[in-house]
Amino acid sequence: MPVSRLDQGSTVDLLNTVWADRAGVHDELAEVDEKRELRDALRVLAADRTSDPRPVAAGHQDRVAEAVATVNAVSALAPSWPVLVDGDVRIACDAGPEERRLGELAAEAVRFFGSDPQLRACLAPGCVLYFVKDHPRRAWCSTACGNRERAARHYARHHSS
Repeated sequence: MPVSRLDQGSTVDLLNTVWADRAGVHDELAEVDEKRELRDALRVLAADRTSDPRPVAAGHQDRVAEAVATVNAVSALAPSWPVLVDGDVRIACDAGPEERRLGELAAEAVRFFGSDPQLRACLAPGCVLYFVKDHPRRAWCSTACGNRERAARHYARHHSS
């Protein structure tokens, strides 16, 4: 199982808390309902943004409006505001630490999707991850997926009959 990078707060990292291996698709957030609900809404938006053709994204078109509403509602969970404390600017918030962190994740996701990122679905065999295309030649989420895709093409060329 991949190490959780959720603490880094990245939208793509949250999207990729669903992952696959030979045993099937796994959910890193299986017991964290609030984060899973946000993540699932973000995966619908990512599937829509990338026109994701993979089976894992099937039917996303019907859920976009609901996903936007979920992300916006979670983003509003932890409103914060700047305050002066002893001459320093601090951020005040009425929410508890978990609710505030979840709201911050949703707010970060809103900024991410609003910035028109070069988000892509990894189309390597068996992959369910998303990535930001930060180089013109990047086509997969990782070198392992690139290798798997090249191996699949090689196998298809040499074993087709």
